Amino acid sequence: MNSTMAGSKRPNIVFIITDQQRHDTVNAAGFPHVESPNLDRLIDEGIWFSHCFATGASCVPSRASLFNGLYPHTLGVLDNASTWRHSWVERLAAQGYSCASIGKMHTQPMDAPAGFHQRTVVENKDRSMAKRGRDFIDAWDRALQSSGHAKPGLPTYRLLPDYAERMGAYDWPLPDHLHADNFVGQCAVDWIAQRVDAKEPFFLQIGFPGPHPPYDPPRQWSALYRDRDLDILPVTEADLAGQPPPFVALREKHANGNHDAAPHRIHASAATRHRQRAHYLGNVSLIDAQVGHIMDTLAQHGHGENTLVVFTSDHGDCLGDHGHLQKWNFYEQSVRVPLIVWGPTLLAGRGRVSALTQCFDIVPALLSLAGVDTPDWFETKSVLPALQGQPFDGREAVFCEQGRDVVFQFADFVSMLRTDRWKLVHFMNQDFGQLFDLVSDPLENHNLWSDATHTHQRERLVKALHTWRFESAYRTRDWTDSFR
Repeated sequence: MNSTMAGSKRPNIVFIITDQQRHDTVNAAGFPHVESPNLDRLIDEGIWFSHCFATGASCVPSRASLFNGLYPHTLGVLDNASTWRHSWVERLAAQGYSCASIGKMHTQPMDAPAGFHQRTVVENKDRSMAKRGRDFIDAWDRALQSSGHAKPGLPTYRLLPDYAERMGAYDWPLPDHLHADNFVGQCAVDWIAQRVDAKEPFFLQIGFPGPHPPYDPPRQWSALYRDRDLDILPVTEADLAGQPPPFVALREKHANGNHDAAPHRIHASAATRHRQRAHYLGNVSLIDAQVGHIMDTLAQHGHGENTLVVFTSDHGDCLGDHGHLQKWNFYEQSVRVPLIVWGPTLLAGRGRVSALTQCFDIVPALLSLAGVDTPDWFETKSVLPALQGQPFDGREAVFCEQGRDVVFQFADFVSMLRTDRWKLVHFMNQDFGQLFDLVSDPLENHNLWSDATHTHQRERLVKALHTWRFESAYRTRDWTDSFR
């Protein structure tokens, strides 16, 4: 145990993870069109990492990486059907933390303990992917069944007469309390309320299934955005023409499919895209309200003074930007996520941290504050200095990865390297890719990969990517010893 914490009261930790929430979805983060009063409070009273990036471009690689302190290529978890069942939560449990997971974790198998003493499993709202247990019955499934309702999803939404025009945007058709995010929020509140007399500190992971599609909040939430200017980026022909073949195939797959009950249109009308965005943001605001309930419950039951709250997401969603739906690509909308840490009585740091950060960089800081040692082979860069109010330089570059999976079937392995100015997207064994100058082209509309005037810059970044992989292999050479 970390000796600096052994003699003091260790903090509770509430780790909130949404699914597929873009970085530009919090009012206090500079996006005034979003209704997010509770996340705004976390930012106003806490620390906000404005340039935080996921390590995986889809759910399972990102979450497995986050909960193991290793990049997806090191873990070998590169697609949405990969097995992972261990996590650093085991270290917290071994040092006396009471560990619970409520909602979505995306372990494989879905109910793997992963270090938690208790799990209330809620998976995708619309489960359909191979090897993911289509017939798996989770806690939300049982709640719907006991209420006598069929689970909304592709089998029901596709019966709507305008299904093909909706791009995944629907009004939740059942009682509000049965919506997945309300269900998870209520389960979390109930768990916290039961901790009144507990002596040991707790670690509570809360996994909201939204705002992942189907984009189906109760009507009152999407109504917040119905008549609001949402500043939706246009899709340009130059952008589409400059995309590498695997990303062209990915956007066409979504346009010709029904994945997650969200049929896609590359050239959707402004009204259609606005409705989709309104439903997505409505789901964000619903989750924000649940965050408020969680914060109120912590305070009401005496946990407000000694609890750290972390809010983040596993990745983002293009929502039609760049002609794409969902993730599996490396645009900012897909790989940049919110990361907020709250704990006014526990943290000296406040305000915005703009340094480049990976989502899993929060992990060694939490372990340190909990009095738990961080393994030398973690690939993280601790944000603890920022939490302590000290200078934090962040990273020179952040990375993200994606392997071939049941949806992204068009390339074996794709890697992203992003610095403050440049973004490189590299396809293994291919002569195409993406290169963006984020200073002159912050919207990533102009691919410079084949531009002769940027050949040197491209080669420099490819070399840096290869060097990172060599260093990664060396640094993590002993990581499997912990699980033997």
